Amino acid sequence: MFVVTPLERAWHFRELIRAVVRRELTVRFRGSMLGWLWAIFGPLVMLTAYTVIFSNAVGVPASAAAHGVFSYAISIFAGLILFNLFSELAYRAPMLLHEHTNFIKKSIFPSETLAWTATIRAIVYAAISFAVLLVFQLLLTHSLPPTFLLLPFVFIPFFLFLLGITWFLMALGSFTRDVTHLMASVVPVMMFATPIFYSTTDVPKHLQLVFKLNIVGDYIEMMRGLLLFGQLPDPIVYICTVLASLVIFQLSYRFFMQYKSVFVDVI
Repeated sequence: MFVVTPLERAWHFRELIRAVVRRELTVRFRGSMLGWLWAIFGPLVMLTAYTVIFSNAVGVPASAAAHGVFSYAISIFAGLILFNLFSELAYRAPMLLHEHTNFIKKSIFPSETLAWTATIRAIVYAAISFAVLLVFQLLLTHSLPPTFLLLPFVFIPFFLFLLGITWFLMALGSFTRDVTHLMASVVPVMMFATPIFYSTTDVPKHLQLVFKLNIVGDYIEMMRGLLLFGQLPDPIVYICTVLASLVIFQLSYRFFMQYKSVFVDVI
């Protein structure tokens, strides 16, 4: 299968990837008194803020009113977990090779592993937010729908999609730092074009197909359906989204490896 080669390379360098991820996770909260509690405190503050804002200040949209304020806040929080995961990598990826210039120029360093370490690092923090989400969902409904068990079938292809995006932006960012500024302009706009504060069903019918082309939005909708509402994703949407993710994963990896020997000269 065409996705095997990148996975084999990652397995070959698994000890290096594990060491780098461990170091980055350790360094993030070094010197702080609360340490890893900050990783839990942040999501708690976000979820509390959404609940207060939409229950008192803004109100819940009519399409979400049937599920209640707390369900709507959790729905937003669930969407933001995936979108923030994507945005963190979109912002950081263009500068990843520049951050590790010394390793790349002074040793035979497998630069493609940087995408793995960055993505796994981001996933760890997202997993903490996801754990907070599960706790609040259990407190709210006292149970999880059986479809919750199918979430790995959404998360795994989303992980491969993120890896592909990271490889692609790493390669482009090595040639020009303009990619960093481009992401700073595009990602905030993309946030409002992604169904985080609304559902694609709220979008006018003549625009729904356009919104469904947003892969991040598709994954958000599928995760919400499985976790919050006990709904299976549309088979056609799921298959198309997964296939698109695999294509992005493979083509981005090939693009990165094609220019890998050039990175030493341009960063």
